[in-house]
Amino acid sequence: MIKKPMKFFIIAGEPSGEFHGGNLINSIKNIIPYSSFIGHGGNTMEKAGMHVYEHTDNLAIMGFMEVIKHLPRMFKILNKTVKIIEKEKPDRIILIDYPGFNLRLAKKLVNLNIPITYFILPQAWAWKENRVETMKQVLDQALSIFPFEKNWYESRGLTVNYIGHPLIDTLHITESSGSFYNKHNLNTQEPLLLLMPGSRQQEIDRHWPIFLNTIEILSKQIPKLQIIIGKSPYVTIANIPSNCKVEFDCRKAMIFATAAIVASGTATLECAVENTPMVVCYKLSSLSWGIAKLYTKIRYSSIVNLIANNRIVPELLQTNMTAENIALEITPLLNKQSRIRNNMVSDLNKIKDKIGPSGVYNRAALAIIKKHPKTYKNSVI
Repeated sequence: MIKKPMKFFIIAGEPSGEFHGGNLINSIKNIIPYSSFIGHGGNTMEKAGMHVYEHTDNLAIMGFMEVIKHLPRMFKILNKTVKIIEKEKPDRIILIDYPGFNLRLAKKLVNLNIPITYFILPQAWAWKENRVETMKQVLDQALSIFPFEKNWYESRGLTVNYIGHPLIDTLHITESSGSFYNKHNLNTQEPLLLLMPGSRQQEIDRHWPIFLNTIEILSKQIPKLQIIIGKSPYVTIANIPSNCKVEFDCRKAMIFATAAIVASGTATLECAVENTPMVVCYKLSSLSWGIAKLYTKIRYSSIVNLIANNRIVPELLQTNMTAENIALEITPLLNKQSRIRNNMVSDLNKIKDKIGPSGVYNRAALAIIKKHPKTYKNSVI
């Protein structure tokens, strides 16, 4: 029995986080109808019913120098957020990823005694391990989406509930390959290469010129190669060749692509879930890369390789991200008879098994609501 609705303040500062935030809101509403949602996020969260104070377009920043450049504006938003929360007095605050902002905010909110859930935890296992100490002081609840995180965090004193990765919940597209290919005037008999240069404009600006050079090399090697670009609606891509198609539903493009060249990030795990062989790339500014190398403690950049604890997809980072290197790695993946491609598909299948069964958003919503015994009682999903 549910006694009363709740008020949530939710913060997601990036496109991938706000997508998960929207789905989490819907799951909470299914358990406690008429609950209210306010905070920072994007279109998906707004569509789910949240009143958005700051849009992700104004919050998403990538790279050390870029963060420094925008610090005055971000501190202004931070202080404004504290005032909004003091006024609104939500029942619970839910932080989604975006640790640079969210953990600073959490420290400022300690005296308000509002319980805080962190959904999609900071990747402290990669760098800034000292964030764990802050998390232990300010969090009421930590919900993990990666199978290796629970042991890592709990060995450092933070209790964590592993709920599985929400990408496993995303429904497969029911559109047939024939329909998809016809829509884009493609040939089902020829290889289709998916390009995913990133979801932030900064990523596009660094990656796209290299992708263009890669297209030129591959088009000479594979004359009948078809190319489709998975484009975020929040970015601008200039100089798109006439032989390239554009698809805004990136997940759909993954399903039908033969192989993909993907900027390191959430998209790599999406490709894994859809069994799309891939080459992972990424490039930062020289200074940002130097700082990352100095402080990062992990063996791999791609979350796919991190979950597997093995190099199952190629990673071409910084100076290794050249058109020649990308073309060399992607070519065998465009041949469906290739042993390299088939081995990768088999390994990607194992990744899906590791990230848990479906129902992740429901498990997250229920775990959050169970933290409020006066609001929640004997409800089942």
